[in-house]
Amino acid sequence: MKQLTGKTAIVTGASSGIGAAIAVEFASEGANVVLAARRTEKLAETEQQIKDQGNDNVLSVQTDISKQEDVEDLIKQAENKFGQIDLLVNNAGQVLTGPVRSGKVDEWEKMIDTNIKGTLYAIDGVLPSMVERSSGHIINIASVSGFEVTKKTTVYSATKYAVRAISAGLEKELAKTGVRVTNISPGMVGTERNGNAPWPGERKKLETKDIARAVVYAVTQPDYVNVNEITVRPV
Repeated sequence: MKQLTGKTAIVTGASSGIGAAIAVEFASEGANVVLAARRTEKLAETEQQIKDQGNDNVLSVQTDISKQEDVEDLIKQAENKFGQIDLLVNNAGQVLTGPVRSGKVDEWEKMIDTNIKGTLYAIDGVLPSMVERSSGHIINIASVSGFEVTKKTTVYSATKYAVRAISAGLEKELAKTGVRVTNISPGMVGTERNGNAPWPGERKKLETKDIARAVVYAVTQPDYVNVNEITVRPV
């Protein structure tokens, strides 16, 4: 039997990149997958990829994770389609430069609203039923930028530090409840978003499936095992 048969997962930011890879990997392990993102055309591509590998248990929901009402609708549609939510992957994120000296308040707000508030909205939406069932797993995708700050990433790094803090605090809040929390911090990944990012030519960027495999590893451990933190970097 596949490792996630019968489980239902919500993956935010599932229209491309890491989120799409996680969704496809979950589906390949037999999960029911709910795809959430703003770009409906790209969501449709991920959905078709999942169906092409033989899993029709997939639902796409156009979602702006920075809007609480969108998140509430996402969870409602997921529960109506598949029942309880077993896995939540908070992957949606805004990666904008917006250093403090730039004065680009709009960019700061987009990152804060999506990376921090969006993560909290999704957690808030699934957590009560998980605690009631004493079962569930929340996976937050942070970044190595949550450990290291450059002069161009001040605000972005601040949001990823926040995601790591939310993960660490939530794990303590949920101790002995049966609900697990994992924080995953990827290094440079070869995605559409990072395609033009400066990178030494002799070093290979991570592939999205590398992060997806880390997520599957975390969620397929025995119920008494909580993998709290995984950092994945290129060699």
